[in-house]
Amino acid sequence: MDKPIPKEKLEKILDAGRLAPSANNKQPWKFVVVLDQEIRKKLADASKYQEFVGEAPAVITAIALNPDYVMSCGVPGYACDISIALDHMMLAAVEEGLGTCWIGAFYQKTVKRILGIPEKYKVAALLPIGFPAESPEPACRKSLEQVICYEHFTE
Repeated sequence: MDKPIPKEKLEKILDAGRLAPSANNKQPWKFVVVLDQEIRKKLADASKYQEFVGEAPAVITAIALNPDYVMSCGVPGYACDISIALDHMMLAAVEEGLGTCWIGAFYQKTVKRILGIPEKYKVAALLPIGFPAESPEPACRKSLEQVICYEHFTE
């Protein structure tokens, strides 16, 4: 639903991301908040034509400012840092009565062009936010026994 998000709600959500932890507290991210309907529609097309992206009243685009940094464990740092920040935003959105959806299916170069993001950075995800049109049942989840091991990995 395209009902505008009150500014104070959106600011609480963005602040939750700003306050999220990151490696060495560097906050190696930038978030582009897109409220303009025409730009949101372009982002929907760049998201492999997921129309609901353009229908949401706000889309937060998460950009990694240091995409080449790899942690000593071999994992790209931005993948963790931005995931934590966006997760904080998603939880804050729910607390404000809003819904979100993590979008990882998009055309990197197209989103960069639409938002004027320099080539040296990487778009990590899009996060459309809006008032939910429905209240679906919670998704089915595996049991703890299926996802938890103690002391050593088991299949």
